[in-house]
Amino acid sequence: MKIVFRFFIVTLGAFIMALNLDSFIYSAKLLPGGFSGIVLLLQTIFLEFFNIQIPYSLFYWLLNSIPVVICFKVVGKKFTLLSVWMIIATGLFTDFLPHINVTNDILLCSVFGGIVQGISVCLTLLAGATSGGTDFISIYAAQKNGKDIWNIIFIFNCGILAIYGFLFGWNFALYSIIFQFTTTQMINTFYKRYKKTTLLVITENPSEVVNCIKSIANHDATLFTGIGCYSKTEKTMLYTVISSDQEKDILKGIKKIDPKAFINVLQTKEVAGNFFIKQND
Repeated sequence: MKIVFRFFIVTLGAFIMALNLDSFIYSAKLLPGGFSGIVLLLQTIFLEFFNIQIPYSLFYWLLNSIPVVICFKVVGKKFTLLSVWMIIATGLFTDFLPHINVTNDILLCSVFGGIVQGISVCLTLLAGATSGGTDFISIYAAQKNGKDIWNIIFIFNCGILAIYGFLFGWNFALYSIIFQFTTTQMINTFYKRYKKTTLLVITENPSEVVNCIKSIANHDATLFTGIGCYSKTEKTMLYTVISSDQEKDILKGIKKIDPKAFINVLQTKEVAGNFFIKQND
């Protein structure tokens, strides 16, 4: 994906996130969790107790400064720079876009706000960046351990929401948990980089199929031979595990090589051992 297109997608993600903050989230007084949630919590505390309106962008940028430095050194330079732009653009869009009261129904705001937030985060992740804050932590941990930790981040966010509930009432805090749960499920559903898929491929062109898998996923395969119970003829079956986000391209490549190939696609819960994951740039 070219850097200009990635920049455009990240900017679009920032705009959608800011629009969501200024509409569904503000309308229902929801707290999104993560660093955004911490900043909104601080804004609410300063406004309620000290009658001081603090800018979202300033606090958001300060909180993100430490993970930015770490990810620049460990994860990837382009990845970090695009993430920094996402953080800056989200802050600017949030401060300059007007507040929009979409609906007074808090449950609708919680569900649809969570969906929109999930879309924003997924767009950013698919462009090879993050929305900042706890997303930095998620990607760093996923790249180090080979599996995502979105559900763990959700538990952390519930802790932030518990503080909000203790200070300002549990009604909005509990709705915010619904919002955060919806966002987390959107990410778990559509961002598949650190999920694994097992392929069982019965093909008459095993060498070409293996080369296809290697060229796309940089993974090898294991070949089994057996007898087809119906045809009573010898068959070759390839077994391989790939990253789920590469599944579509690999299936397309296999079908191009062998249109008659029989492919069983299995969701893999966990892989123990050496598994290659392409690093962020």
